[in-house]
Amino acid sequence: MTEQELIEVFKERGALLEGHFRLTSGLHSNRYIQCAQVLKYPDLSAELGKELAENFRELDVELVVGPAIGGIIVAQDVGRALGVPAIFTEREQGKMTLRRGFEIKAGTRIVVVEDVITTGGSTKEVIDLVKEHGGVVVGVGSLVDRHSGDLDFGVSFRPLLKLSIETYSPDDCPLCQKGLPVVKPGSRKE
Repeated sequence: MTEQELIEVFKERGALLEGHFRLTSGLHSNRYIQCAQVLKYPDLSAELGKELAENFRELDVELVVGPAIGGIIVAQDVGRALGVPAIFTEREQGKMTLRRGFEIKAGTRIVVVEDVITTGGSTKEVIDLVKEHGGVVVGVGSLVDRHSGDLDFGVSFRPLLKLSIETYSPDDCPLCQKGLPVVKPGSRKE
């Protein structure tokens, strides 16, 4: 799919919203991305996973790892497309961990995937966890890259879609100044 086709798919499925949103960071934005609205369609999810997997086929990937919750389905679909296992990490007492009997063997070639990368924080935590277990991260991928500024994972970062989404501090938000009501979407409640 082209970038424009991906944008249309996300809009049609209600995954790319426009309005006035308060993000988890506290910043405000005029657009919000909720990949779960796309990933709930198994055929579409599998197609996106296959497209993302093509970015890593030449890297001899042996394992795909994604952070819970957003990366679980993406990791599964990318792993299926590459013909390798897929696991996920979880937070336990605020720290990214492996649970459920998941293991990473030293030297395993790993690609880390996510649904949306905004700050890269969760992805960096997964990379650190992989390295702690002796795994070798050979690439990072996401369905959507919506970060702004510098972001360096130390390996190639290959998203399917790059979205420029403006953010504003609440004090300088033009949407607030227009009196538009703000909505807090997403999975993390404050």
